[in-house]
Amino acid sequence: MKSIVKARKVFLMLFAFHLSLVVILTGCGYKPSSFYAKKKIQGSVYVHVVINLEEPKNSVLVKDALNEIVVGQFNTKLVSKRSLADTVLTVNLSSVGNQELQKDKDGYANLYRTNVNITVAYAGPNGNGTTSVSGSYVFSVVAGSTISDAKRFEAIKIASSKAFEEIVSKFAVESFKKDEVKGDKNKTK
Repeated sequence: MKSIVKARKVFLMLFAFHLSLVVILTGCGYKPSSFYAKKKIQGSVYVHVVINLEEPKNSVLVKDALNEIVVGQFNTKLVSKRSLADTVLTVNLSSVGNQELQKDKDGYANLYRTNVNITVAYAGPNGNGTTSVSGSYVFSVVAGSTISDAKRFEAIKIASSKAFEEIVSKFAVESFKKDEVKGDKNKTK
């Protein structure tokens, strides 16, 4: 009986805490970063990837990762032709590298980090610009084996996704700064 009473008290305290948090965040005008990031990428989006001649497969992986971010984070429609787009994202895979992090007792590398550096240029209704992002992914291989192409491509795609998550943050900061400048100009009028 006492445990039921305690469980009810804990439930009520958690409910009150969450309700208070919601009231505070909505009352103070809190807006998530995705709200500001969506101001940079509006309307339909065309993604153009500059193919890296040394690693053409990686460029395709990068495009897939960006497409997932554009649809998932910005909630926009992808188009297949540049002429149909409101916003154009041009992606250039600057560099891809693998780094050994750890070796086993026999001297074979069994833990790696894949680093990806990407440059994104955007042109849309809210201006143009360029930003650079990077992402990394740590993965292991079976003792005594080498990195397979499938494992390498998976690592590049995941590292690219992590890099593009950084784009959401950068776009949010840029949009927030523009809103802040506009707000300051309106206050002086």
